[in-house]
Amino acid sequence: MDHSTHHAGTAHGHTASAGGQGHTGDAGQGGHGHGASWSTAVKATLHCLTGCAIGEILGMVVGTALLWGNVPTMALAIALAFLFGYSFTLFAVIRAGLSFKAAVKVALAADTVSIAVMELVDNAIIALTPGAMDAHLTDGLFWSALLGGFAVAFLITTPVNKWMIGRGKGHAVVHAYH
Repeated sequence: MDHSTHHAGTAHGHTASAGGQGHTGDAGQGGHGHGASWSTAVKATLHCLTGCAIGEILGMVVGTALLWGNVPTMALAIALAFLFGYSFTLFAVIRAGLSFKAAVKVALAADTVSIAVMELVDNAIIALTPGAMDAHLTDGLFWSALLGGFAVAFLITTPVNKWMIGRGKGHAVVHAYH
């Protein structure tokens, strides 16, 4: 993939955004080979988790309410998690002036690994929690497995994001735009 569009108009570093907030301490001056801060990794993971959680919860609620089986419900939840996860980044970089095509490339580069790790962990927790897959929306087990899965996914995805941002990958590609 051509990564030149990800940093158009920047010196490939972390410049101040239109809102005047710089990204000091994110991934070093050049973004590559320098470690990212834990604060930056947490923010990136929370950003990703927000979109994933909205999509995942919506998918689980819809599938469960429609009495779908486990596989179609999980498929819908995962698809919506990716859709909402990507959309948060997509809308942010479009607001920053990127074309739709360039924004899609940035969103895919920024969020794919983070969302994939989060969804793998979260859905594994749900699938491995006894009774969670058969729980209904009114059951505490449904919500505790879902929210517990998010918590574990956050803890596992944050170091992944830290590692990627420190190498100029993942959420590092969007820092020049917001």
